[in-house]
Amino acid sequence: MRHRLATHKLGRSSGQRKALFRSQVRSLVLNERIKTTVPKAKAVRPIAEKLITYGKRAQAALAAGETPESTAKALHYRRLALAAFPDQAVVRKVFGELAPRFKEREGGYTRILKLGFRPGDGAPTAMIEFVE
Repeated sequence: MRHRLATHKLGRSSGQRKALFRSQVRSLVLNERIKTTVPKAKAVRPIAEKLITYGKRAQAALAAGETPESTAKALHYRRLALAAFPDQAVVRKVFGELAPRFKEREGGYTRILKLGFRPGDGAPTAMIEFVE
């Protein structure tokens, strides 16, 4: 039973797992859709959604006005995103394109569509994508 366990380990060490999640989220943000296994898609979903939430919070802080406090809040959220994903292209796309797209949505920015089983090893595959 997986009661009260927060992460999906996927049979990897912590460094390999962190690198896997970073690369999967990077591909998801840049391509807006990736094909992977179901457990990986389920593990990547909360990470990607948190990144979008950072963008939305930064956008909301800037919408409150151009005060030094709101600018500092927006910068804070951008730095949190950069700490998790030290890739300017990813952060730029999240804060510039994806956060404004999901401005009215309260969560659930991704969907997982199950595709069947992979021919080589029979692993269940899925497509994770951003909703419209």
